[in-house]
Amino acid sequence: MTQADVASPGPEAAYNAHLASGRFMIQRAPSTGEYVFYPRVVTPQGATDLEWVEAQGTGTVYAITVNRSREGSRNVALVDLDEGVRMMSTLPTVETAAVGTRVVARIEYLDDGPRVVFDPIEGGAA
Repeated sequence: MTQADVASPGPEAAYNAHLASGRFMIQRAPSTGEYVFYPRVVTPQGATDLEWVEAQGTGTVYAITVNRSREGSRNVALVDLDEGVRMMSTLPTVETAAVGTRVVARIEYLDDGPRVVFDPIEGGAA
């Protein structure tokens, strides 16, 4: 292990640092063209030459569920980004959305840190 290995942040820390600076970044392996999310050190195909690239920020709702309680309702959505990766998030401006709805990402800042959430795109139904 080199000094650079010790000093460099892990993939999750780097992802969170990008979010904190207002940038939604995902990883891509130039050798294979493969995008990956959640941040990691090796792609599913075994590539290790991962670099950070800005996400387009658009995608499609793959699945969504709504959790209801006395405090209100919240949805949990799986979103297929246009880069071809899937991520779990939420659509905080609506209770639910149809599968296939086009969405756009934004960074929401909470007390415990930033997170990527999605909003439906007007006229973006499948």
